[in-house]
Amino acid sequence: MRHELKIDDRTLSYRDFGGPGRPLLALHGGMSEGAAFTGLAQALGDAWRVISPDQRGHGDSDRAPDYRREGYVADAVALLDHLGVRAPAAVLGYSLGGLNAQYLAAGHPDRVGALIVVDTTVEIHPADSEWFGFLRGARYTAPTREELLDAAGPLGAQMVAQALRPLPDGTGWRLPFHPQDQLDSIEACRGDHWDAWLASHCPALLVHGTRSQALTREVADAMVSRRPGTAYAPLDGDHFVPFQDPQGLHEAVAAFLAGL
Repeated sequence: MRHELKIDDRTLSYRDFGGPGRPLLALHGGMSEGAAFTGLAQALGDAWRVISPDQRGHGDSDRAPDYRREGYVADAVALLDHLGVRAPAAVLGYSLGGLNAQYLAAGHPDRVGALIVVDTTVEIHPADSEWFGFLRGARYTAPTREELLDAAGPLGAQMVAQALRPLPDGTGWRLPFHPQDQLDSIEACRGDHWDAWLASHCPALLVHGTRSQALTREVADAMVSRRPGTAYAPLDGDHFVPFQDPQGLHEAVAAFLAGL
């Protein structure tokens, strides 16, 4: 179920869960990978064909020259083209993936028939935090898994323990992303993204972790009220609500998709 395509001599790895259903492109958050949507694909069953790439610089996809929005969106379009998905698809994105999904819908309205964003804000002003400390101090490779996890610290180890990759030459292990790439990607998200959010007109769903550190209730309410055709699904959790309440997320997404 894992496949690859080449984009400018760069490998983009993706999972295609298959089935007869309508296509759903699922874009993961930062420091994650396409496998994060395995549970969603199982929950949706044959009704939807979930396609989840490891976005550039994540998982098994190659590192990229930059992590600006244009590059992420171009990768998504290239994947849809590669799969022959020409009719408007449903697109879901969480966090970083949600921002990319908004820009995909804004720039390519003919490719997006429905938009689902999961705890994704439109006002991004990254502040120095424990995440930055982890990324700035993390090692990309180490001879053993244990050394890599020790260097990542408790926070980093919690994020990457299940996703470490062996190096191709057998000399050690690597993180599922390069720390500097993640810092660059976070910085490239900085700014006001209201124009992109309001530019699309397809049905949309905003899933919100009501205790989120990233998306405040005030901004969430404004996103729903200012964009016609946007439904709201609150879940009890913080920014990591997809991992804290996967069943709640799956039910909210399934209910929205059933109404299309």
